Amino acid sequence: MKHIAIMLTALAALSANAQTAPAIKPGTWETSSKVSTADIQTNAALDMAMQQLGNLPPAQKAQMDAFLAKNGVSSPTVGTDGAIAVRACVTPEMAARKELPLNQKGQCTSTSTPIAGGYDVAFTCKDPVSSGRGTVKFVDDRNYTMVMDVSTTATGAQHDVKINSTGRWVSATCPAKP
Repeated sequence: MKHIAIMLTALAALSANAQTAPAIKPGTWETSSKVSTADIQTNAALDMAMQQLGNLPPAQKAQMDAFLAKNGVSSPTVGTDGAIAVRACVTPEMAARKELPLNQKGQCTSTSTPIAGGYDVAFTCKDPVSSGRGTVKFVDDRNYTMVMDVSTTATGAQHDVKINSTGRWVSATCPAKP
């Protein structure tokens, strides 16, 4: 669960200052992210955590699903490569502000610098304490790639992780929030 927090924190920080990014389409977006580190043991622990995500006890899964649904995010799924995928809604207003999906509320600040086809971004967050730098590149208004280097204490100890993500537009409509 904490590894999901790492990924969501980094993605949330991206959308705060995306005014220079190319336009994106409103609707449902799917983001698939793979978290890795330079440490073999930490990578093994991340892989195990992702596998365990699919085997959560029903009550814990329901609690996580309810929290995510309130924020317009689907329950995460784990791919065979260990990447975690979530779906989120981009409203027409978010699209007009050029916000990426998964704009979670939090105590984060970010900056962005325009580059060809996207932007460079840096962020810091207070809960969990984390910071990072990365690049988002838009293939078009329906697809993007992202690479982030993140330093976080989301698991209680300091970790440096790399997050590789792809985002793709799924449909023009968004599921209703509960």
